[in-house]
Amino acid sequence: MGWLGLDDTDSLKEGCTTYSFHLLLESLPDSVTIKTPRLVRLWPFAQHRTRGNAAVAVELETEDESLLLEHLDNYWHTHLMPLKGNVSSSEHDDRTQYPADPGMVWFSNSQVDQSFYTKAVQTEVRLDEVPKADRSWGGQGRIGATAAVAWHGMKQTWEAIAWRPVIRHGQTERSVCEKTLRLVDALPATFLSRDPRKGTGMVAPRGPCPVLFGLRARDEKSARDAAQTLLSAELTEPSIGLRTFATNQASDDHLGEPLQGTIADVEILNRGHCVLTTEHGKWFAFAESGSVKKLAQWFQPGDVVLGMGLSPEFGIMHLEKLCVVSTVPNQQRPLCKECGVRMKSMGRGQGCRCPKCKRRIEDMWSTTPRIPPYDSWVQPPADARRHLARPLEWTD
Repeated sequence: MGWLGLDDTDSLKEGCTTYSFHLLLESLPDSVTIKTPRLVRLWPFAQHRTRGNAAVAVELETEDESLLLEHLDNYWHTHLMPLKGNVSSSEHDDRTQYPADPGMVWFSNSQVDQSFYTKAVQTEVRLDEVPKADRSWGGQGRIGATAAVAWHGMKQTWEAIAWRPVIRHGQTERSVCEKTLRLVDALPATFLSRDPRKGTGMVAPRGPCPVLFGLRARDEKSARDAAQTLLSAELTEPSIGLRTFATNQASDDHLGEPLQGTIADVEILNRGHCVLTTEHGKWFAFAESGSVKKLAQWFQPGDVVLGMGLSPEFGIMHLEKLCVVSTVPNQQRPLCKECGVRMKSMGRGQGCRCPKCKRRIEDMWSTTPRIPPYDSWVQPPADARRHLARPLEWTD
């Protein structure tokens, strides 16, 4: 018995670590028992991330570990090591790309401590910090591969992934039956299958990778059954394989505890991006974040808020969840009791005067409470959330 992990076999323009893993599992000797495969999302800002930020792992049982390791070694050198260095321009993503640097690990008998997964999902991890495996192959991919092994699955969801025939790799268009997808999306256990605002599917990638679709659900059977229903639809294109993964998606494992801050400044940038300055640094609410952006733009200096998000660098947080704690009231000069016109200050210490009837009173303010647009936590719309983000409506 042991744990196998794999990561970093993809690039922006081609490949997919889940597909590489599927082919590897298909190649294993019949004497090997394959337990539940797992797909683990990691820190999105990892420096050497290629395309996705997901690694894969599985528990394997065998009576002949030496035979299994011999097979893994041969498979590595024949099929996985040649993927090293793959890097290509991409028309669907313009971010900086690092060459693929596949890594594979084998831990015999024992699983890696959960703390390594926690670190890898919340911050940058260096290769020299990776726990030593009983056998390892490759480079940077060993970080994600080990983190996937270290995930103990305390909060898990499921994703059934289908892959396209090789002849379809490299093409960005996919055919997934929209009518059947609407039915699947209405099932109680599936989630994030369609965008409720736009009415569009969210299961098929937009890039040229081998994945046909990935269908997410709260339990394994629902994910598998829904995926098979979608594959059987006449308007869904053929698939060469389907596998259901336990995942850390929708777990919020990437987030720490909420951080409370007092607003010192609110800056609205081009396209509606909003920057909140607090004693903890700058908190960014991006235009795509919907209710998060709307609430951030509403704040005023002095308001106290709770924020949750990721920090790509010290003093910066990309907001994923936002909540009001308390707000400062609006202050304005009182209305004239004679004619109802707003009074104006005559200068420091000189009181207020009505600009219409000239009635004068002592210097004073009237206050009115500000009612926020939301009275509880808000998060971005479905199509703008990270894979790891847990829907607010899930209370369990």
